[in-house]
Amino acid sequence: MSGRVINMAATVQELADAVPPELLIEVIGSAGATLLDLTHDSRQVRLGSAFACVPGARFDGHDYAANAVEQGAELLLVERRLALNVPQIVISDVRRAMGPVAAAIHGHPAGKLRMVGITGTNGKTTTTHLLGSILQAAGYEQRQIGTLSGARTTPEAPDLQRRLAEFVDEGVDAVVMEVSSHALALHRVAGTRFEASVFTNLGRDHLDLHESMESYFRAKASLFSPQLTEIGVVNLDDPFGRLVADVAAVEMIGFTQDDALDVEVGVDHHSFTWRGHSVFVPLGGRFNVMNSLAALTVSCVLGIDVEAAIRGLAECPPVPGRFELVSDPERHTFAVVVDYAHTPDGLKELLASARTLAGRAAVIAVFGCGGARDVDKRPLMGAVAAEYADMVVITSDNPRHEDPAAIIKATAAGIAARYSDAVMLEIDRRAAIAMALGAARPGDVVVIAGKGHEKTQTIGEEVRAFDDRVVARQLLDELTARTPIGDQT
Repeated sequence: MSGRVINMAATVQELADAVPPELLIEVIGSAGATLLDLTHDSRQVRLGSAFACVPGARFDGHDYAANAVEQGAELLLVERRLALNVPQIVISDVRRAMGPVAAAIHGHPAGKLRMVGITGTNGKTTTTHLLGSILQAAGYEQRQIGTLSGARTTPEAPDLQRRLAEFVDEGVDAVVMEVSSHALALHRVAGTRFEASVFTNLGRDHLDLHESMESYFRAKASLFSPQLTEIGVVNLDDPFGRLVADVAAVEMIGFTQDDALDVEVGVDHHSFTWRGHSVFVPLGGRFNVMNSLAALTVSCVLGIDVEAAIRGLAECPPVPGRFELVSDPERHTFAVVVDYAHTPDGLKELLASARTLAGRAAVIAVFGCGGARDVDKRPLMGAVAAEYADMVVITSDNPRHEDPAAIIKATAAGIAARYSDAVMLEIDRRAAIAMALGAARPGDVVVIAGKGHEKTQTIGEEVRAFDDRVVARQLLDELTARTPIGDQT
């Protein structure tokens, strides 16, 4: 499909009309000026921009309005009148209005695309990639937005609408995107409506923002409103999924693990029978069966041919940092997997999958908890690791401005005394991975969890280069150079 040029401009009045009526207070100044873009970052302002003055926890966008005008802003979205000679739209909640206003400036790009949103605690990234591969196999020019495509899982509203407009201009047909709880709570997808949205599951995470599981659930469930979603697809094996299905105000279509028959799982693949069709997916981990079922169910909602959907799953490339096999079966007698699991439920599912693969051999887990995040989940993750792995090395993740030793201590505090002999503490993440690899024997499965695709480690103000996958391969090479891996006795 050839590129389509879309409207990239709107008048002040058109933008005022885009503001939800209950939020609009007044329009000050000329309503005829034409705006080319919207941003809430004064550093991104250019001639013809509208600048959204968003009050935040640390900074108030109103304090940067004068600088934005100096740089070319020709309209301000404000929550109070400012003494600046520029048109202003006064709104009771600028953050809530940014999405609809940005969508108006960019010609409502979501309406020109087949949009699918994926939400849930675990599985968003993998399900997004699986569905993207299905769409590609079905002949769609598709793009994906999520954890692997930008600084935020879900971009801020102005950035999201700008990116969708660029996709339309490039001739893209469909977009699959992760929709985080932060994005829903902060209205980043306001102004976007999804043809279908998926609920994968809900476990403990992000309580530093939401404060309670109830609040976290409400944020996720808000995606399944008529304003945002046409049809919902939900994992009915998850108790919160069943609750979403009960309270959603849109049509909901469920899937369960019973939809997959004759399931077989390997370290780098899984297969099953679905509605009489044989399905093969080149991703390991039993939990990925549910992600594949989610993608297949959405493909039915979208009217995609079943054979194309199955072909798309078979052609899906590895998802970076999601049950990613970094060892070489031809060279190494044990498996090493890197995964992004950073919640108690995610770690449990990951280690349970590793246990299935290891059989009577050992599961060795290396993981840590991030600093400046939900502190109460730390002992829960320690407890999960000790219960499901035969050997655990607790190490540093991204401590940020916290003491890594204190984080490790808090994580280990959840481990029952009967498991203590199998648990080791090592602050240095490279040394922790080396410890795990050095202990592995033939048939074992080593799981390095928490950072997945990340290529850096944040310690205080320092951001260091650190990629679990690269480090693990380097250490494997060093072990191989000394002795055939797995031959140790």
